[in-house]
Amino acid sequence: MANELVTVARNAGEYTLVAADTTDAKLVALWIGSKKSAKTHRLYQAFYEAFAAFVQKPLQAITYNDLQSWAEQLTGSVNTKRVTVYAIKSLFTFAHTTGYIRMNPAIVIKPPDAKNTLAQRILSEDQVLAMIHKTSKQRDNVLLRVLYASAGRISEVCGLTWGDVQPNGDTGQVTLFGKGGKTHAVKLSKATWQALQDYRQGAPDAAPVFKSQKGGSLTAVQVHRLVKQAAQRAGIPGNVSAHWLRHSHASHALDRGANIALVRDTLGHSSLEVTSRYTHAKPNESSALYLAV
Repeated sequence: MANELVTVARNAGEYTLVAADTTDAKLVALWIGSKKSAKTHRLYQAFYEAFAAFVQKPLQAITYNDLQSWAEQLTGSVNTKRVTVYAIKSLFTFAHTTGYIRMNPAIVIKPPDAKNTLAQRILSEDQVLAMIHKTSKQRDNVLLRVLYASAGRISEVCGLTWGDVQPNGDTGQVTLFGKGGKTHAVKLSKATWQALQDYRQGAPDAAPVFKSQKGGSLTAVQVHRLVKQAAQRAGIPGNVSAHWLRHSHASHALDRGANIALVRDTLGHSSLEVTSRYTHAKPNESSALYLAV
């Protein structure tokens, strides 16, 4: 293989096809450098150093058994173990994609299953409505409505401009851009659409829909704080976040008879399997209902 580095596209990111004289250290540096934040760089460096200290083999010599032994000795919470396993799986995927290793022994390593706490993060319809109706500030009221009605991720809603808000038939829609570089449009109810129009007050298309006091878009941190305050006003216990409104949208829409494929498309899920979590989180039927107790 030529010694020059060649950049290749993969899954909307960029990887570097490594040169023949690449070492583990160079490969790991390229892998860490492909991540966006400095915090991730530090975290992944620590993951790799602990992994290398355990296996004590070059990457090209590591086998499935080595990886399995490493995964079995991990300590900490289930979530910590999952993040660690996913990080090292990412390293081997990178090494394989760039041609540094011929086969990927990490492809069959499975992270431990985390407890499904989704049901604990789904609000009732009454709770959501209480959050909205007890929020008097217009911007914050509309923000709560759009978070719930669009099921948008917090980054997608923070990034909305008025150019992303368009009429659609007798109501309108918002076009969300977010995770994985995907764009999808969500048609809104008449009530939510009217609330948005009343709130706009002639703002230009380029202006953020949800503006901070400094004139830019609200940040994720600011939105989380506003959602928590709304939950407190409504008397809702727990560490309520903006994402709970997304979960609640999915659960409530399914409860009201929405087709699961429609809910999948609205939430921008990659598969029906992901969306089906909401049907299992709060089932309407159970064999327990047939018992005498």
